[in-house]
Amino acid sequence: MDILEKNILEKVADIHEVPEGAYNIRSNGQLDSRNTTANIDIVTKEDKQGIDIIIKPGTKNESVHIPVILSRSGLKDMVYNDFYIGEDADVTIVAGCGIHNCGVDTSEHDGIHTFYIKKGAKVKYIEKHYGEGDGEGKKILNPTTVIYIDDGGYMEMDTVQIKGVDSTIRNTKAVLGDNATLIINEKLMTHGVQTAETNFEVDMDGKGSNTNVVSRSVARDKSKQVLNLKINGNNECSGHSECDSIIMDAASVTAIPQLVANNIDAALIHEAAIGKIAGEQLIKLMTLGLTEKEAEEQIVNGFLK
Repeated sequence: MDILEKNILEKVADIHEVPEGAYNIRSNGQLDSRNTTANIDIVTKEDKQGIDIIIKPGTKNESVHIPVILSRSGLKDMVYNDFYIGEDADVTIVAGCGIHNCGVDTSEHDGIHTFYIKKGAKVKYIEKHYGEGDGEGKKILNPTTVIYIDDGGYMEMDTVQIKGVDSTIRNTKAVLGDNATLIINEKLMTHGVQTAETNFEVDMDGKGSNTNVVSRSVARDKSKQVLNLKINGNNECSGHSECDSIIMDAASVTAIPQLVANNIDAALIHEAAIGKIAGEQLIKLMTLGLTEKEAEEQIVNGFLK
């Protein structure tokens, strides 16, 4: 990779040099480098673009990095990555995609990640999306995440997109077994005329399952955001969702929460708030010597932190 690609890699995966543990780095539609460990194997799919990540039962304190980089204008990349997490494993998985587009053609990456989390396994999943480049070509990212969590399994998903992506449709679908837990934290910022659509749907099929889905977003300029969030309580379970958005300039934000209780012992809660930055917050920071623009940036950064 050249310096430009290495800079993008640092932004989406916090990789400054060759990472420890297992990794699979994809650059411009091709495998750049790969490493496996005794407990984590990465296998190229034979029937379509993508990889299988196989984590042995009982694996502890190991990580997998699977970032994607696009630096060639006009490239459209599609991958299917499947994760098989063995019983009682405890791992961190870092994904994400960065696009640098200085051309006139659209660059796009669509990734479908499917997780099979076995009994008692624990996964921390970090996914970052980023776009840059001063060309007229658009930067499009459409991530899809499908999650199956067996009895007593746990997954925490942190998904971040805060700069440079012209259009994104972000789909997440999860099915939870008995006593399974899913935690989702989304942070999103749009600007210019960018558009972002987020669709979350969680089926709590197992007894004692629980989920907490939190989305925080900032919409600036003339950008548009739509959040569809649905929790289905199909058993004795506990579900909470929250969407908080700051709207600025001439932007638009639509939040569409949906709770469906199909069991008398399903306890579901939703919270939502959309509003502008409070004037007193700006005034307080400006009295400390910040300009109005600097004060806005401080508030936005703190909100998305």
